[in-house]
Amino acid sequence: MNIHILSLFPEMFQAMEHSIIGKALENDIISLNVVNFRDFANNKQHHVDDYPFGGGAGMLLKVEPIVEALESVTSLPAKKPHQRIVLLDPAGVPFSHDVAQDLATAQELIFICGHYEGYDERIKHYVTDEISLGDYVLTGGELAAMVMIDATVRLLPNVLGNDMSAITDSHATGLLEHPQYTRPREYRGMCVPDVLLSGHHQKIEEWKEKESLRQTLLKRPDMLEKIDLTSKQVTLLEEIKREHSIEKEE
Repeated sequence: MNIHILSLFPEMFQAMEHSIIGKALENDIISLNVVNFRDFANNKQHHVDDYPFGGGAGMLLKVEPIVEALESVTSLPAKKPHQRIVLLDPAGVPFSHDVAQDLATAQELIFICGHYEGYDERIKHYVTDEISLGDYVLTGGELAAMVMIDATVRLLPNVLGNDMSAITDSHATGLLEHPQYTRPREYRGMCVPDVLLSGHHQKIEEWKEKESLRQTLLKRPDMLEKIDLTSKQVTLLEEIKREHSIEKEE
């Protein structure tokens, strides 16, 4: 996968040369190219923003430098689904695991990181996706781009040490992940559940499934409304509700 980032602050992305993303770069699973679209400003002052027509607060990013920066890294118009041009915008579709899975199918991703009050609307003519990291406003799109790239790249084959990690992650199954433990077996009176030390694989898997449901019910009950539970999971969920004295919803 080829990843391009259009940003006024390219140095921020040096942090992505480490950890999982760094390994993906070393193994040529992805390439990462950061372009400063200020280099494409068509004025002596290299300004990439201007006042909005009709008045209003703040400054808008101009259309020319961003489109010309796009043309320097990819062909336009983008060819979905192989090429995706992502505009980081608070008004966009909320980012989620499903969105990351969708982006992971592309061969080329381009992220446009905004600043100032917003964008000249004509920029959106060239993008395939408008995505928001959440219901809040950041100073710029760089941090949002890093989060989205990290969440997407880890879904690519051979990026993680164990590909099953991405499959069993929280949100990947529609449920939160079960609690996990490592050595020591006991620490300050807190012990690892006996079932995990039993070596009985079927009982361990049953415990994991039940605890995954428990975590989701107690921390993110809204997620349970979005998935189809098996009959076994429904039974386990009722057990959990009784254990926590949670009344059955009518």
